Amino acid sequence: MQEIKLDVEVRLSTGTRSSRKIRRQNFIPGVVYGEGKEPTVIGVDRKIFEKITRGHRGENVIFHLNVCEGEKKLRDYSAITKEMQFHPVTDDVIHIDFQRISLTEKIQVEVAVLPKGEAMGVKQDGGTLDQHLWKLDVICLPTQIPQHIEVDINGLKIDDKIFVKDLSLPTGVVTKHDPEDIVISVSPPMKEIKPEEAAAAAATEPEVIKEKPKEKKEEGATAQPGAAKTEVKAKPEAKEK
Repeated sequence: MQEIKLDVEVRLSTGTRSSRKIRRQNFIPGVVYGEGKEPTVIGVDRKIFEKITRGHRGENVIFHLNVCEGEKKLRDYSAITKEMQFHPVTDDVIHIDFQRISLTEKIQVEVAVLPKGEAMGVKQDGGTLDQHLWKLDVICLPTQIPQHIEVDINGLKIDDKIFVKDLSLPTGVVTKHDPEDIVISVSPPMKEIKPEEAAAAAATEPEVIKEKPKEKKEEGATAQPGAAKTEVKAKPEAKEK
């Protein structure tokens, strides 16, 4: 994977007011951090950044950031986008976090998992293709990051499964995922129940009649809901004189 050059403008002020100002100038506020160095607050040209991301949709991109102040270049380094914030209504990017990286040190990134082909169990038997894992965490050098992980599903039949351990990863790429995690499976078609079958099944079910509980009465008194129990004592017999 090659680096893509991107000129960014250093920001001398921070805060909400500063971010709003550069957004009005069609820039995206951002920050670059990592490698134990002080973060650099920047602004990114929106049109250039969106053009790059459209051309690499769903892929990891390594940027070669040229940090400038006007026409003056201050410094440069390799970086990847670590996080992007989006506007809740317009879905525009409103903030970018870049992470500085070294091209000679391995990093951990997420890579998209893409099924390739058409499963036999879906095409011939009417089953359903279920994708359980859409992204795979991989560890490799930045220059070895694959664009995506392809999974051949042509031979899959009903109830067949592809596990993480079955994936073919490029040379130099490993993953920490559990080898027994399911990536893709084919489930059997749903059985259609006809109305007359449903009615017949309901008619054969026995009706369960519950017996009403018997009411208990106290001897010598009538029980009332919420009433306190009264103890009835027998009068002592009179002694003969």
